[in-house]
Amino acid sequence: QVQLVESGGGLVQPGGSLRLSCSVSGDIKSINTMAWYRQAPGTERELVASVPDNANTNGADSLKGRFTVSRDNAKNTLYLQMHSLKPEDTAVYYCRALNVTVAIGAYGGTAWYAEVWGQGTLVTVSS
Repeated sequence: QVQLVESGGGLVQPGGSLRLSCSVSGDIKSINTMAWYRQAPGTERELVASVPDNANTNGADSLKGRFTVSRDNAKNTLYLQMHSLKPEDTAVYYCRALNVTVAIGAYGGTAWYAEVWGQGTLVTVSS
């Protein structure tokens, strides 16, 4: 079984910084792309940034320069460093993993998941 757990959200003042983490549990064999999404109240979920397994990051142009995504494959953890936060960055931030292969059982079996989502972490930017 695979679970994604986000952490690091909270209340921050405008202009502040936060670092989000997304840890993947399970006996992971491989993960293709990992990504951060966010969803503000009354809006659709949108892509913040993604990191394929070749480590060439992709991100929303509007967030480049303020948000930096990184990935530690050894720890199966995705990070999102956010600077110069604005009230409009307020949202629930979700982690997503694509094409996840995990080891199961004691005899070399594997399971594959097309995608896995975390439960989200709330980021509130307000004075």
